[in-house]
Amino acid sequence: MTLPEYKQAASVFHAHFGDLSASKAVICGSGWSGVTEKLKVVKSLSFADIPGLGSPGVVGHSGELAFCEEAGQSVWIFKGRRHFYEGEGWTPIAIPIYLCLQAGVKELLLSNSAGAINPAFAVGDLMMITDHINAIGDNPLVGPHQSVWGPRFPDLSYVYARSGQEKLLDAALQAGVSLKKGVYMATRGPVYETPAEVRAWKTLGADAVGMSTVPEAILAHAAGITVSGISCMTNFAAGISSNPLSHEEVTGTTARTMPLMQSLLKAWIGLPI
Repeated sequence: MTLPEYKQAASVFHAHFGDLSASKAVICGSGWSGVTEKLKVVKSLSFADIPGLGSPGVVGHSGELAFCEEAGQSVWIFKGRRHFYEGEGWTPIAIPIYLCLQAGVKELLLSNSAGAINPAFAVGDLMMITDHINAIGDNPLVGPHQSVWGPRFPDLSYVYARSGQEKLLDAALQAGVSLKKGVYMATRGPVYETPAEVRAWKTLGADAVGMSTVPEAILAHAAGITVSGISCMTNFAAGISSNPLSHEEVTGTTARTMPLMQSLLKAWIGLPI
């Protein structure tokens, strides 16, 4: 990751969106891109047109940055994300966070689809992320220090800020959406976990497992953005269910859960900073 790459992406971003401004942003996980269907899309830009970002390589990520409005409030929606397992390094993952910094974003909501480890969860549940376990084996701050990401050794005691969690709970109450709470574990992917791994991670305290979100949370939190996280339980993790795991199940579950996701997001956007 180099600063010139970020600046090139920011140049295209500013040229396209001009003076449009929003203090909130959302990064959509697998199947989450449809949340914008209930919002007014003012202007959008394809990921492919943003240098260093590029088109997502996964079904369920539409690959578009949209400036949206809802009830007089504005928000940036990244309709999809890049993943470390795509093999293109940290730059495509870091650029959305850098653009948030350039746009003056104060609050970032990270969403994903995850496999449920906690036996109290059900497929289709939404879980507020209270903490995470990084099992990727790497993180985007490794390498020469760049001051744009804050201090050299950022404190991760409260990555998912208490204030952000309170707002998510307020939004859920307003929307009539039930939220579970739990710890999200991120793996490198693109393989699904083994039953033995799931048993180990349950012992470590993980409630759900996926292949994203943690790198963005680390970057945004280190840079001073208030981070919140939400996971849709699209399936049970390996060994809990006898059914084979598949991405089709992931996108199918998010499609069925979309009305809840849309209601929650609209309520969250409407809350004051």
